[in-house]
Amino acid sequence: MRAARYYGKEDIRIEEIEEPVVKEGWIKIKPAFVGICGTDLHEYLGGPNFSPITPHPVTKETIPITIGHEFSGTVTALGEGVTNFKVGQNVSIQPTIYDTTCYACKNGLENVCYNAGFVGLSGWGGGVSDAVCVPANYVLPLPDNIPLDVAALVEPLAVGWHAVSRSPLKEDSSILILGGGPIGIAVINALKARGCGKIIVSEISSSRQNFCTHFGADVILDPRKDDVAARSKEETGGLGVDIVFDCAGVASGLKSACQGIRARGTVVNVAIWEKEIPFQPNELVWKEGTYVACLGYVQQDFKDVIEAIASGRIGRMKPRDMITSKISLENVVEHGHKELIHNKDKHVKILVQI
Repeated sequence: MRAARYYGKEDIRIEEIEEPVVKEGWIKIKPAFVGICGTDLHEYLGGPNFSPITPHPVTKETIPITIGHEFSGTVTALGEGVTNFKVGQNVSIQPTIYDTTCYACKNGLENVCYNAGFVGLSGWGGGVSDAVCVPANYVLPLPDNIPLDVAALVEPLAVGWHAVSRSPLKEDSSILILGGGPIGIAVINALKARGCGKIIVSEISSSRQNFCTHFGADVILDPRKDDVAARSKEETGGLGVDIVFDCAGVASGLKSACQGIRARGTVVNVAIWEKEIPFQPNELVWKEGTYVACLGYVQQDFKDVIEAIASGRIGRMKPRDMITSKISLENVVEHGHKELIHNKDKHVKILVQI
């Protein structure tokens, strides 16, 4: 079968490999659509990071590994003992790899498993291939009214949903989002589905500013021109916002976040930081502000996103507007990774169509 295999920095190869055989308790899936995200780009440009160069503690695999962790597909075979799915069923896949035995896993926090990884980054195959096998409890059924291309967006939307779940959101909460890329847009979708007050977005790219407006942002700020903290206060009657979602991960943005919240406001860190930065805790201390970290998602976030799309709370066509290109498996590097590296402002989500 075909598979896109990651060997290391700027080295992804389309190869013919042996098709996996489904085992007890697992499900075999034919991928349909696969999203390319920022983590994939970090791996390509500067990895291996997530991709293991020594045996991963759960998968026991090392690079080369098959890539693709944001994907939807169709069940093609069931392992022994799997009775809650059927061949031909369309599904979404939660790609979190976890050991089930550590403190985090025993407390329902598989997203922060002490030996965590991801299907498509740490082994067990990946979505950019003709077939993949995963444990049955990693698979979620899709309602008939969610098409497979939209279903490939469940994973990034679940990141936004989890971030909002970690916040003290109320129906009238005022919001500042730092960064209007795919995850910032996922946060907007989650907020609109749950209900909130004014949404302010700080984003440099004019095209991404337009995307954020399309998905429901009320106010757009350009941090090169606007004092984000001051403007956020202006937009909230001088009080500051209730909640900031930092999806950018830059030092100046964190300072604006801490300065832009009202008394006992909350800053939710969604970004992954690439290096250490200076931080002045007094920016939070003077307001008794709260700084909350979040990582990825848990399975309930996937279930909630699927329900929200199916019910229309996340409009069924609006998530599809996040898809800015569809490409073939053979062109995953040239039309996927390299396109996002050189022209990222034109895109929200590129899907590989298998």
